[in-house]
Amino acid sequence: MRGSAPESRNAPRRGPRRSRRYLRAAGAAASAALLLPVVSAHPAATAAQPHSDTLQKQFAAAAAGHQVPLSVLLGLSYLESRWDSHDGVPSVTGGYGPMHLTDAATALAALPHHSDAGEDARGDADRPHAVPRTALPAPATLPARLRTLERAASLTGLSAKALRESSAANVQGGAALLAAEQKRLGLPLSADPADWYGAVAGYSGASDAATATTFAHDVFDTIRTGRRRTTDTGQSITLAASPHLAPRTEQIGQLKLGTVTDTGVECPRSVACESIPAPYQQLEGKDYGNHDLADRPASQKVDFIVVHDTEGTWETTIKLIKDPAYVSWNYTVRSGDGHIAQHVPTKDVAWHAGNWFVNAKSVGIEHEGFLAQPDAWYTEEMYSTSARLVRYLAQKLGIPLDRQHIVGHDNVPGTVPSTIKGMHTDPGPYWDWDHYFELMGKPFRPTASPFAPMVTIRPDYEDNETAYTGCTGPNEPCPAHGSGAVRLYTEPREDAPLIRDIGLRPDGSPSTTDVNDTGARASTGQQFAVADRLRGWTAIWYLGQKAWFRNPWWDPVTLGARGKLVTPRAGLSEIPVYGRAYPEAGAYPAGVPVQTVTPLPYKLLAGQAYVLGQTSPSEYLWATTFEPAGHRVVRGKDVYYEIQFGHRVAFVKASDVSVRPSGR
Repeated sequence: MRGSAPESRNAPRRGPRRSRRYLRAAGAAASAALLLPVVSAHPAATAAQPHSDTLQKQFAAAAAGHQVPLSVLLGLSYLESRWDSHDGVPSVTGGYGPMHLTDAATALAALPHHSDAGEDARGDADRPHAVPRTALPAPATLPARLRTLERAASLTGLSAKALRESSAANVQGGAALLAAEQKRLGLPLSADPADWYGAVAGYSGASDAATATTFAHDVFDTIRTGRRRTTDTGQSITLAASPHLAPRTEQIGQLKLGTVTDTGVECPRSVACESIPAPYQQLEGKDYGNHDLADRPASQKVDFIVVHDTEGTWETTIKLIKDPAYVSWNYTVRSGDGHIAQHVPTKDVAWHAGNWFVNAKSVGIEHEGFLAQPDAWYTEEMYSTSARLVRYLAQKLGIPLDRQHIVGHDNVPGTVPSTIKGMHTDPGPYWDWDHYFELMGKPFRPTASPFAPMVTIRPDYEDNETAYTGCTGPNEPCPAHGSGAVRLYTEPREDAPLIRDIGLRPDGSPSTTDVNDTGARASTGQQFAVADRLRGWTAIWYLGQKAWFRNPWWDPVTLGARGKLVTPRAGLSEIPVYGRAYPEAGAYPAGVPVQTVTPLPYKLLAGQAYVLGQTSPSEYLWATTFEPAGHRVVRGKDVYYEIQFGHRVAFVKASDVSVRPSGR
């Protein structure tokens, strides 16, 4: 795909799924087989056993039955789901199955991001900003692109339940939609894939020509290069390469789509990007919203890109970003077609992370989705266009492509002890950081031996089915699902209590398995110093404690790493950690209130070590007036180091620590 590092087309991403994947898939595949005589008379699609080529045959049967070229159907499905079925769990925009048939009204249940009444995404004690309460959209108001499953049901006669839960039915529904789009455009049901460019663009549901073109280009680029992959149910799928395919791109005009405003957007040319500005507007009294004007990087260097999910539809999210009384972020990425809107220039400061120091030094990217269940998944096109955007921003702003700089909202620390509990937990344990960085062209690789004193967390996402609760209700088990996170215990056994996070639970009680509890979780790409090893287990230093996780040599969840470690300097038994890198009191000029440097309720003890992320000069952006001429950047003499202290990053003063290489 344009501007991205494609997955290998000659081998599965990690190799075959392990046996538990096949066992779990057997029930679903057997159920799907009962539907096969209904959805197709093709003999290859009637197998009752969950053979590894069953899904490939289902694609072939659907393509033949609806007179759609198989390569087009496979290429489109890859961009929507990478051919995964997700056990009938909806994507973040209510899309089901390999063809991402959308039924958002069934999945919709959660309030949009930043919609808890009184929440302060700005995170500045000198000028807190509480958002107004928002409401869920009515199902009847959902756009057609979020209701494709009902149309597929009408075209095929299959039930909505079958289209959601059976891969065979789902593929049939997608093929029917694609054929219907070809007919709507007045085009023949041709056997030549080149004749289907317009229909593929229309399948995306995009309302503008640029986005529809980008989506179709990515699908046909996938067809040209080819793909081969083993899916989440152990199905081997092959899309043979067609390197000389030249689609009829002029068909895009037959869709009669509108255009978008792209003047001044900061986006790579390989994505469709429009400008939907967030309002900078004076409100009642001295209040204003919904971001701050600045002059970055001249005023302050941008050090972080923060990944969010919206927990709301695109339409709701765009409505909110236009509200000057709400909060803001720099970009939103749409799920189904990867369309991007820029709201706040990267030179200005958006209010998104709940930590003012991080806001002042970051760009925030929201990804469309409402999480009826927090194990919902993200489309391949969303991952792809978002990865291109991040890589573009990293190059533009001089940000390294690593997990010390590309962080989730769930990695942003609370500013002071009282704010820790209110920090957000998106995008959560189901965001596939490993694949995201592969698409950026920066995959996680070992840089030291497997037994090095420093490790990078990297479980196999699809086989790492860490059990979580709280997806559908308190303590209710979440559906089995791949995850990029590992669970941390107080001892090297799985019945031991989980690590404690005294910031989240001041009473000292253990962390829980709740999907939104970050207290005992280490995620893909994060790096830690090794504290101990026993057969099948590794311990890391984490929140001031020794934290154990399963890490057998025959099925490792880490990579050996090399870097720099920080430890308390000689003579100190413990040092404080901070949620922001603010200057010392003497650095503040007259008229700018001194910001107290308040430690978090954790200690970094002598004998422990943590991985050094980046060096942060002490800075505070004082921005409390509508006129930016009154803003000041206060810089101090203190220097801080960012460290991976727990699931969230933290900061320590350079004067409190010693830095040493990790070794081999």
